[in-house]
Amino acid sequence: MKGVLLVNSGTPASLATRDVRAFLAGLLGDPRVVEIPRLLWWPILHGIILRVRPRASARKYAAIWTAAGSPLAVESEALRRGLEDALRPAGIPVGLAMLYTGGATVPQAIDALRTQGVDEIVVVPMFPQYCGATTGAVFDQVTAALGNFRRVPALRFIAEYHAESAYIEALARSVEDHRQTHGTARHLLMSFHGIPERFVALGDPYRAQCERTAALLAQRLQLGKDDWSVTFQSRFGRARWLQPYTIEAVAELARRGVKDLAVMCPGFAADCLETLEEIAMENRDAFRAAGGERYQYIPALNARADHVAALLALVAGDATDLHLRQPGTSACSG
Repeated sequence: MKGVLLVNSGTPASLATRDVRAFLAGLLGDPRVVEIPRLLWWPILHGIILRVRPRASARKYAAIWTAAGSPLAVESEALRRGLEDALRPAGIPVGLAMLYTGGATVPQAIDALRTQGVDEIVVVPMFPQYCGATTGAVFDQVTAALGNFRRVPALRFIAEYHAESAYIEALARSVEDHRQTHGTARHLLMSFHGIPERFVALGDPYRAQCERTAALLAQRLQLGKDDWSVTFQSRFGRARWLQPYTIEAVAELARRGVKDLAVMCPGFAADCLETLEEIAMENRDAFRAAGGERYQYIPALNARADHVAALLALVAGDATDLHLRQPGTSACSG
């Protein structure tokens, strides 16, 4: 029996400083995320960062927290439900795991699937563009969990889907839907999460895949070469990260006379702190401070029906005999 496991990065379980600290400890303690020898990094992480950063991060999370909890957890669960509903006629359950707190762990989610009789798992990291710090971290945790089983289930690991047509179409429709309500901005900026330049120099394909996603989306939207750009956000530490930096780019666009700007984050499957606080708030303020006037954030795909359809196309694979329910339609009998 086949099952699907969606995996996202994670989120604090609550706004309590201890929960923010636990999330940051998991994230920044992962050697996939911070590639510094542990003997050097551990005293910095536990002696300085985890003593100072959690309180400041908790204030940022408070600005985007909802009555239902963390947006990333809420939207990821809604997407899981949407995909499971689409796969229900085929009898395929869908689990959701978080790498660093904020939901079921990878081992817990795999155990839950196995109790339902699953012996073949399709793993979908919720990161369209491959990066060792994200997709690689999912692979590490999944294989570590499976290493504890005597009978290992069959495994299909979807490493990336940055150029899949259904994913590009979902992004395009999200832009078009936003334009119908808010109008078309003069410039569309596509902001992706940054990584240290060193990662790319060592062979990580992340930057190339981000640029490929952006180019395909611009082509689908029929944008001119001056109508869009790609930037990278969320720097951490003193190392040189992928450029141009989003926070600098929005200000520069305003200084160049772009008064009406739309920003989207195609690399985020679900809205989170980095999109709702950093992009929608912090970068908006930087844009306006530099002379910009109208700033629009286009939400992540979240649980949109076309996003569910894109993931459905990924996990269905060559199973053309499955009678799958199209997202947004009524249940079929199977």
